[in-house]
Amino acid sequence: MSLKTTLGAVALATLSQAAFANPDVGGAPMYETKNIVENAVNSADHTTLVAAVKAAGLVDALMGEGPFTVFAPVNDAFAALPAGTVETLLKPENKEMLAKILTAHVVAGDLKLADLRAKVGSDGLANLMTLSGDALSVKFRGDTAMIYSESKNIGTVTIGDVDQSNGVIHVVDTVLVPK
Repeated sequence: MSLKTTLGAVALATLSQAAFANPDVGGAPMYETKNIVENAVNSADHTTLVAAVKAAGLVDALMGEGPFTVFAPVNDAFAALPAGTVETLLKPENKEMLAKILTAHVVAGDLKLADLRAKVGSDGLANLMTLSGDALSVKFRGDTAMIYSESKNIGTVTIGDVDQSNGVIHVVDTVLVPK
């Protein structure tokens, strides 16, 4: 094999890996070999979510085997909640309520956007049950996935299919408050 052929093969392999690599989230690379928590702590856009996961005592669960699909709200989503909400939820006496809200963003399984699209029924929705026991629905508008909570919050997946060693993260722009 000539040097030119070898270099071409290496370049093609590198381009192929780059084409299927995870997107950066919050200015940080997301590694398929790391779990949900290990990646989330590096995202500048998810510092509030990470603090909430710690306060709710969910770190070990989200570092577990899974697989999990997490609809991960960005800091701006938490900031859009009524004033004082996040501070109140982070208090130890509200740990149970915080855990319910956070697990309302987690579905068992590794559901990529294509999997969610395949679950869409005749009503135009992919209906999901979260780990909190609450329902989420996903509706596609073209290539955009919209997430609906039972309490009528509507979020948009802004970055989808971020592979993790124990599932997948879909970054969302809204806190999906359960009933």
